[in-house]
Amino acid sequence: MSFSAPGSPPPSQPHQQPFPQPGSAPYPVPQQGHFHPGGPVHLAPPVPQDVLRSPQGLATALTWLLGAAAAAHLFSAGAGAYEQSWLQGFAGDTHFDDLELGLSPALTVMAGLLQLLTVLPTVVVFIVWFHRVRSNGGIFRPDAFTLSRGWAIGAWFVPVANLFLPCRIALQTWRASTQRGPDGSERTAPAVLLTSWWVVWVLAAVLGRVFSRIYMEADTVDELLPAGLLGIAADLVTVVAGVLAVLFVRRLTAMQNTMATQGPYAQA
Repeated sequence: MSFSAPGSPPPSQPHQQPFPQPGSAPYPVPQQGHFHPGGPVHLAPPVPQDVLRSPQGLATALTWLLGAAAAAHLFSAGAGAYEQSWLQGFAGDTHFDDLELGLSPALTVMAGLLQLLTVLPTVVVFIVWFHRVRSNGGIFRPDAFTLSRGWAIGAWFVPVANLFLPCRIALQTWRASTQRGPDGSERTAPAVLLTSWWVVWVLAAVLGRVFSRIYMEADTVDELLPAGLLGIAADLVTVVAGVLAVLFVRRLTAMQNTMATQGPYAQA
C-alpha cells in the first residue's frame, strides 16, 4: 500500500486494498548522519518506523462490551426503581439498619456485580483501542497532535485533566483520520458525535460520583429515596453514553480504514 506524504500532490488513481498488515509507516523517515568535509558520510543507526495497525478487531470487541455494560446499567436502573417502590412501604425516619431484608437488596447487589464484570474489561479494551487509533493518527497526520501518543493512555488517569485531555486527543485523532480533498485541500469532518459522547459521558461520571457519596451517607428512608432517584438518573445517562460511545468507536474506526485503503486524499 502506498500513501502520499502530507502536502504532496494527490495520486491520480487511488489504490484500493484492505487495511494493511503491521508494517512500516507509509511516510519515509529521514535518516540523520554526520558529514565531514573531505571524508566519508557516517550514517546514524536506522530510525525505527511507525506501524499502522487495524483497530477493527478492538472496535468489534468494544461494540459487544459497551453493549453489555449498557445492559448492566439498565438493569441497575430497574433495580433502583424497584428499590424506590420497596422503600415507600417504610416510614420516612426508618433507619437503614432497621429495613427488612427482601428482594430489593439482592437486586442491588446483583446490579453492582454485573457492572463490575462488564465495566472493567470495557475500560481496558477501550483504552487499548484509543491508543491504537491515536498511534494510527500520528502516522496519517503527525502535525495534527500536540501531545505524544503515550497521553492516549496516561490522560485517563490524571485527576481533573481526565475530564478534558482525552477529548482533546480524540478530536485531534478525528482530524488526523479525515481525508483531505481530492485537490489536497484541508477538510473538516463534523465532530458532533464525538462531542456529544464526551459531554454525556462526563455528565454520567459526575452523576455517578455524586450518587455514590450521597448514597453512602444516607441513613434513613427519607435520605435513601432522593439518593436512589439520582442513582437511576446516573444509570440511564450512562446507558446513553454507552450507545454514543459505540457509534463514536465505529465511526472513527471506519474513518481510519478509509484512510488506510484509499490514502490521505478523497476520491473525486
